Amino acid sequence: MMRCQRSLWHMQMRRRPSLSRRCVTASSSSTTPTLQRAILNAVLPPCHQLRCFMASSRPSEPIDANKKTSAKTEKRLSNIKDDGLTLSYFISKSTAGTVSSSEHTAHEQSGNINNDQCNTSSPIPMAANLGDEFDDDEQDYMVTEAMSPNAALDRLGHQMISSSCGDEITEEDDAEKELHTLRFHIKTYGCQMNVNDTDIVRSILLNHHTSRNTHSSMGSEGNNNENISTTAVTAASETIPLKFIEADDEIHADILLTNTCAIRENAEQKVWHRLRELRSHDRNFPLSSIGDDNKNTGVEFMNMTKEQRRQKQMKTKQERRKRIIGVLGCMAERLKEDMFQDGTADLVVGPDAYRDLPRLISVLSAPSTAPMDTSSKVTTPTIPTERAVNVQLSLDETYASITPIRSNPNDVSAFVSIMRGCNNMCSYCVVPFTRGRERSRDMESVVEETKRLLDEEGIKEVILLGQNVNSYHDTSGVGRRKQKGVGDDGSYQTSNAGFSNMFRLRQGEGHRFADLLDAVSALDPELRVRFTSPHPKDYPPALLTLMAERPNICNHLHMPAQSGSTTVLERMRRGYSREAYLELIDFVRSLIPDVAISSDFIAGFCGETEEEHQDTISLMEKVQFDQAFMFAYSMRGKTHAHRTMEDDVPADVKNRRLNEVIKTFRREVQRRNDEVEVGRLRLVLVEGESKRSIPENRMFSGRTDQNKRVVFPAGIFATEEEVLKHLKSSGSGFDIDGQSLHAMKTKVELSRGDYALVQVEDARGHTLKGTALWRSSIVGFEQVKSICGGLNSSTIPSQTLSKQLIL
Repeated sequence: MMRCQRSLWHMQMRRRPSLSRRCVTASSSSTTPTLQRAILNAVLPPCHQLRCFMASSRPSEPIDANKKTSAKTEKRLSNIKDDGLTLSYFISKSTAGTVSSSEHTAHEQSGNINNDQCNTSSPIPMAANLGDEFDDDEQDYMVTEAMSPNAALDRLGHQMISSSCGDEITEEDDAEKELHTLRFHIKTYGCQMNVNDTDIVRSILLNHHTSRNTHSSMGSEGNNNENISTTAVTAASETIPLKFIEADDEIHADILLTNTCAIRENAEQKVWHRLRELRSHDRNFPLSSIGDDNKNTGVEFMNMTKEQRRQKQMKTKQERRKRIIGVLGCMAERLKEDMFQDGTADLVVGPDAYRDLPRLISVLSAPSTAPMDTSSKVTTPTIPTERAVNVQLSLDETYASITPIRSNPNDVSAFVSIMRGCNNMCSYCVVPFTRGRERSRDMESVVEETKRLLDEEGIKEVILLGQNVNSYHDTSGVGRRKQKGVGDDGSYQTSNAGFSNMFRLRQGEGHRFADLLDAVSALDPELRVRFTSPHPKDYPPALLTLMAERPNICNHLHMPAQSGSTTVLERMRRGYSREAYLELIDFVRSLIPDVAISSDFIAGFCGETEEEHQDTISLMEKVQFDQAFMFAYSMRGKTHAHRTMEDDVPADVKNRRLNEVIKTFRREVQRRNDEVEVGRLRLVLVEGESKRSIPENRMFSGRTDQNKRVVFPAGIFATEEEVLKHLKSSGSGFDIDGQSLHAMKTKVELSRGDYALVQVEDARGHTLKGTALWRSSIVGFEQVKSICGGLNSSTIPSQTLSKQLIL
């Protein structure tokens, strides 16, 4: 009901802002009935004005506090709708905190009057208790002609907003406020960093416990959010105690959050479409019609006709609750207040301000009266806040102290963010403007988080994340430490001499990415370690050597080329040439023969000619990438290209070139998989049943060391221990076949999180198909490869194995 009162009052106040101001400035010498009505028109909704002044035309009488209400009066008052908003409530029982007319005049003469206490813009409290407004005589809510203007304003202003006018707050009321719960729902667009940021936001909200303070501290790591902006008065807004829980679906959520991507125009259009859908969803299915608990699914409401729905909405108009629609992430940072256009969003928060989310939501959910002077218990009415934004970037925020809460704790893989931001300033990229400058977490916190995930959640694979992950540089701590990624003189090393670095401040002491990778991979030999997204310039020999030495560091490198033309790469400000990139590819494959390489490509960049486009096609044919992410160029605001170049490649040409790039990749990846993967023995981490698995034909899905998806039949398989025992006893390399595996006594069933040795039998596009041989491990697979020294280290002739391996 309190929400009903607040919604009704908000609606009426939006209709009459001028009257609200008129109330503050009224100063005529006598209080005529017209003035009385003008004053009350300013402070009460129209539905209560007549009720409060029904006796204003009668001669005034002295107010007798001991006078009993007549039976006739009680009967008439009992017929008035008891909705908690009549004026009697606000001035009843107010003798303790009332300033009389004579006292008020004395204060005026002495110059001690506080204008803020009487000149108020909106004195209606938002938490009127029902049933208390008719306790005193009807005359208690009269403004008589005998009153001076200041006394009239005092009665209608100072007395009504005095905290002594209402009932005392009971412990039960406090408990109810402490249990004020809001349900939130998050949808994520974009990269793995956004997925990890969503886990951080979930942790911040679920672990939030507010206090009854007027101003709430963020508690961030040096993130002083000085540019908090709202579109309403917020200087004195009281943050109300909140508790957050996550809703399974959007229809039951009070807060609808969208974590956004701004890397391309198409990504932003998807977000705009979603925001419009959410606002329409909120209008058509208000929370009052759905219900306050998840037991009410709202199916009945959704099945109504349009007319039935309209009638029901009219009946519940006073109970209507507006959902808070929030935009998070890169798009929020790029567009800032522009996200509020068309009323699609109420809350805009950048990627470095997530710690401030509870406070901003509390401001949006706060009542419109807030305490200003706790000593005098006087509240100042404020306009309710309808929009809130915090998009300040930070130089040191890494959320290292936040423990992310994953949406699916049963996943065998987990993300760990190790750094944020990017300093590369490529001419096409908006990331430096939406994510800020590079800053790295201290290495100890990354190792500790990974160890916690390993020990408490039983993950089998960790993916280290960063916008420029292999530029990691932890400068915390004192003294020079082990540095695998620097030269003998302590200087920072790029991949080879053909790579340059626009950012000149990468020198100095501290842990580099190779040091971190060394520490994380040493936690457990059975823990797979991946990382993304890197830059090709930051693959020094020390890092590649470590990857070749550690079996649990996956043989997969993401090396975004973006273009195969040196001239385009120069305009993109990538810091390398086509020749330098190919030299790096050759070095990587010589050091790690079984490596898989993925890349990014942009078609139709500013000024790209047909010859430059063909250079990209030829690069793809030469390298034969295992995976690729390909897009048509989309100009982004604030970037170097936006300021200095023209997006002069027509859209149809961009699309044609993009299609050619995609076709080239598909042709080359199929050719490479046929040559490299078919017949190969791969160690696969089982992630669960595949999407197309059915009870009659159960299929498992997992990923290889090279990050390729493999689908294979479920079943019961031999154990690695028996296989190794058989191989060691034979003494003749890989002397095993399907019959030998079938004869082994110990059999186990694979489950999520197990490693399986799978022989690849077919390759279709990005997906491989095969047959599992036995349950394995990273260490055990290395022993198998060591025993099979006479063969290619991980290749087994397919004819030696029978396909009838599943019992």
